Amino acid sequence: MRSIGTHVRGIRAPIIKEGDDVVDIAVDSLKNSWESEGYSLKDKDVVGITESFVARAQGNYITVDDIAQKIKEKYSRSVGIIFPILSRNRFSLILKGIARSNRDIYLQLSYPDDEVGNSLLQEEKIEELGINPYTDVISEEEYYRHFGDFEHPFTGINYVGYYRNIIEKEVSSETEVKIILSNRVNTILDYTKDVLAADIHTRFKTKRKLKGQGARTVYGLDDLFTEPENKKGYNPKYGLLGSNKASEERLKLFPKNGEKVVNEIQKKLHDLTGRNVEVMIFGDGAFKDPVGKIWELADPVVSPAYTSGLDGTPNEVKLKYLADNKLNDLNDQHLLDTIKKEIKQKEDNLVGENKSQGTPPRQLTDLLGSLCDLACGSGDKGTPIILIQGYFDSLAEN
Repeated sequence: MRSIGTHVRGIRAPIIKEGDDVVDIAVDSLKNSWESEGYSLKDKDVVGITESFVARAQGNYITVDDIAQKIKEKYSRSVGIIFPILSRNRFSLILKGIARSNRDIYLQLSYPDDEVGNSLLQEEKIEELGINPYTDVISEEEYYRHFGDFEHPFTGINYVGYYRNIIEKEVSSETEVKIILSNRVNTILDYTKDVLAADIHTRFKTKRKLKGQGARTVYGLDDLFTEPENKKGYNPKYGLLGSNKASEERLKLFPKNGEKVVNEIQKKLHDLTGRNVEVMIFGDGAFKDPVGKIWELADPVVSPAYTSGLDGTPNEVKLKYLADNKLNDLNDQHLLDTIKKEIKQKEDNLVGENKSQGTPPRQLTDLLGSLCDLACGSGDKGTPIILIQGYFDSLAEN
């Protein structure tokens, strides 16, 4: 019997530059890998490509000035920014561009954390002070009086001060700037009726509530830079969501036309090897840090594009359940043979079955993309391509 199931490789590749052929580079990097390491592709292998690898090749960038101009077009005198995440990499340049538009700015932050778990204050102090996070609004003055010494446990930054500093460097002395903490959507409407929803996974609910409670102008980050315009970067589905800081004046957006990229890589690999390989573009993995309580997924989705064979969720039996319950009276080879038979005869849909309980009821692309993100890392590994082999195999296969 085979002794290895799932096998994950980080594939090294050249540093991508704007205009590079990402399809050829990905295929060539994989080919160099299997030739030097002595392995071969198999049907249902999965190739993951980082979103930044694709977006950089596409030149999918915008500038802080582009954001400032867009805000001027959408908002006449003021803009209320609601529920942004606390991030130097993800939101700081967006805020810089909004401030550069020189509109009055009302920034509403959620507390005690942002939507992905970044802390803004000491949660235990809320109870001590008798603050109700469901109803109470905390002014900036109150924040500094009670929580002003708080620093994010990973970055060492106080984000209220950090965001105010970004804004004040860009606006004129006549511009009004207020920062408030509130978890109620309608709080921002006490300051302005023109609002930008900066949240990620809750954005549709936020925009719906704002429109229902009297907001005059409502956009989300996913509504800005959704169309090609004067050779600027764009993403038709996610706009500014999924963007990353590229320099002090430039942002890289989520890749566009990803379906074309993954399908071309799949076809080239099939032409080269005869194997039917699945391909996906991945960004942030969907997992939570157990220490900082931060949910990693700051992108709008784990995978913005993937080949059709990656649709759906796992349909697996729980081996521990079979061994401990249904087949508890068997042992050794008889137990193994019986489990293999159970796997081969499993139903096409195991949802709700006891023998599948405990298996992740998540999209395959979320599971695979998270595995890719962990294997790739966000630092200096230099492996923007991930090859996953054996993921779709089971114990019943030799």
